[in-house]
Amino acid sequence: MARTQGSHSDITGPRIRKAALGLFARHGYAAVSMRQIAAEVGVQAGALYNYTPDKQSLLFHLMHEHMQELLSAYGELAQPENAFEALHQFVRFHIRFHLERPDEVFIAYMELRNLTPENFSKIEALRRKYEDALEAILRQGQGAGLFDIADTKVATLAVIAMLNGVMTWYRAGGRLSLDEVEQNYWDMVRRSVSA
Repeated sequence: MARTQGSHSDITGPRIRKAALGLFARHGYAAVSMRQIAAEVGVQAGALYNYTPDKQSLLFHLMHEHMQELLSAYGELAQPENAFEALHQFVRFHIRFHLERPDEVFIAYMELRNLTPENFSKIEALRRKYEDALEAILRQGQGAGLFDIADTKVATLAVIAMLNGVMTWYRAGGRLSLDEVEQNYWDMVRRSVSA
């Protein structure tokens, strides 16, 4: 059987992932079928299996790619030696990176429950690497007497949860600019950890 025009793997594969991302974010992983993804891309449902073994693999790929991009982008930043500056940089980075990727963020947090145990453990390991980067900053500040934190792990999770909240309400063109939002969140994070 001849390939459909435009169904080359370097074109169709990314289109399938983009379609799955949008559908999963809008309707939820469980509610989306492979047929719906195929219809969104404009290929026969059976053709999807030339690019992905199943829907679970698509979900895992989307989450894995998001986490790899997050870790890579954060790893490219020059890390300040001062813990306050490093924490400030983390806050700004987290907000900007995630606001540019609302669908990826939604899926990364809301669809974890739909991963197989094996896939969940792989994504969870990547999430821990990112959390560990923040916890290292908090420990550094704690050791230098800059931060007053009872438990750095709990503080890490609390800061990330606070920063993730921006994604649920911020809209460009709203009452606050992105710079103002970042400053407000930085002030809240700084006050919550300061000695």
